[in-house]
Amino acid sequence: MTTHDEKGAAGSAPEVRRDFIRDIIDEDNRTGRWGGRVVTRFPPEPNGYLHIGHAKSICLNFGIAAQYGGRCHLRFDDTNPTKEEQEYVDSILGDVRWLGWDWGKHLYYASDYFQQMYDWAIQLVKSGKAYVCDQTAEEVREFRGTLTQPGRESPWRNRSIEENLDLFIRMKNGEFPDGSRTLRAKIDMAHPNLNMRDPVMYRILHADHHRTGGKWCIYPMYDWAHGLEDSVEQITHSICTLEFENHRPLYDWFLDALGIYHPQQIEFARLNLTYTVMSKRKLLRLVQDKLVGGWDDPRLPTISGMRRRGYSPEAIRYFCQVIGVNKFNSTVDMALLEHCIRETLNKTSPRVMAVLRPLKVVIENYPEGQVEWMDAINNPEDPGAGSRKVPFGRVLYIEREDFMENPPKKFFRLSPGKEVRLRYAYFITCREAIKDAAGHVIELRCTYDPATRGGDAPDGRKVKATLHWVAAEQAIDAEVRLYETLFTRENPDDMPEGQDFTACINPKSLEVLTECKVEPSLKDAAPLTRYQFERMGYFCVDSDSSAVRPVFNRTVTLKDAWAKIQQKGSE
Repeated sequence: MTTHDEKGAAGSAPEVRRDFIRDIIDEDNRTGRWGGRVVTRFPPEPNGYLHIGHAKSICLNFGIAAQYGGRCHLRFDDTNPTKEEQEYVDSILGDVRWLGWDWGKHLYYASDYFQQMYDWAIQLVKSGKAYVCDQTAEEVREFRGTLTQPGRESPWRNRSIEENLDLFIRMKNGEFPDGSRTLRAKIDMAHPNLNMRDPVMYRILHADHHRTGGKWCIYPMYDWAHGLEDSVEQITHSICTLEFENHRPLYDWFLDALGIYHPQQIEFARLNLTYTVMSKRKLLRLVQDKLVGGWDDPRLPTISGMRRRGYSPEAIRYFCQVIGVNKFNSTVDMALLEHCIRETLNKTSPRVMAVLRPLKVVIENYPEGQVEWMDAINNPEDPGAGSRKVPFGRVLYIEREDFMENPPKKFFRLSPGKEVRLRYAYFITCREAIKDAAGHVIELRCTYDPATRGGDAPDGRKVKATLHWVAAEQAIDAEVRLYETLFTRENPDDMPEGQDFTACINPKSLEVLTECKVEPSLKDAAPLTRYQFERMGYFCVDSDSSAVRPVFNRTVTLKDAWAKIQQKGSE
């Protein structure tokens, strides 16, 4: 695996797009603020699977470290044992690696520092800057005040240092029940920033931790732990999303009150994407309520879901590069993400032929039992990809939508009496449509022109349509899953009053086709292999696939809405 302390994603040196964070780092390096060091970190909480928003942060933090010859730590903020699981830790490790990044020896956990955090809390208690409070969570909220009204001091705020020290040690030793006491910082209950109104540092929680077991029964709050972890690891540039901007004064207060190493925090806008949700809480609900098939459901914006759908790590990194980094919140159109996927897959995906809704075609003048093997190009974008052989015979399958018995004027595909080209094969002409008792077309009777092998007519005649096909005798039965957006609303987080976000789940977000036919080269296709089904879009072999019945997920269609939007904008 490539070590990204020195190299970019997948060992390459990606094109760098300037942004305000890199401008800050350039100035720091010019002035020698950190002695030329650049140390970033990606600090996920192991309480869910990573999504495309995390991918932006991963690419930013690891990318900056690679660009400046520094390092990026992977650190798990595992401070809440009731919501964290080893499953999430393992999935995050796999996702970061899959995206092409490597943390080397710099893998850390907040739980590594629990003793140090506790010792620092003791230091604040001894200096009179922290106290044990007996208020309930509801009373703490009530006394906190509002944006326009100052808070009120807890009746326990003025306990003596000796009493606070005794109670806090006893909290740590497990003498009190959950929720009965907290340790709070003594700052200012009238502070205009609500985060500074005596925030809770520790709560009592008799719960086993996935790494420390039952060693601790008090656990640090995120705001207490966050800046301390960065300090221990000597982070230079602590890059966070904008929702942490109002928390920065509190992180600064803790670090200054302790007199310890003080990293620089920089905030940037998180990624919002149309037709999806990024909230871990909402994603968890979708999974737990079985509204999707799991964290790796291809309709979800999770990295594992996108991987299963067929998105490549190169495409996601390219998308993160295109959207860049800014200081204001905005929403990115899903069409841009799909455009980046197409741009990448177009260059790397082998072309194959697959018929999703098959219609039988019998070529009456083609010899029975004869099989020809036609040369087919694997990828016209990559001359080095070479070619393959595909079988051609008397009975074929074409797409049902490629035939119309009574076509409109501009329908150029197959209809009675019309001639079309079969990709890599021959010109064929439809002679007759065979119907069942209900009047549905179930078979086409056609003839072929032997002189047009390879797809060209020696007499120079032209046809207006080229169709893909699969030879019936050698065809592989397959299942294909077609995906649309999971939600019908552009912003599922902004629902009409009284409606839950699940009310706009798209009932057509998944369509399963079970009668598909694919060319024989796909028989042993490995899971997660990506292809372009000619004329149909990009597809990926699903993890459910087997040699008996391969399963393919549609990654993205060939139609590029974003490219059309950009074209219109330039006209």
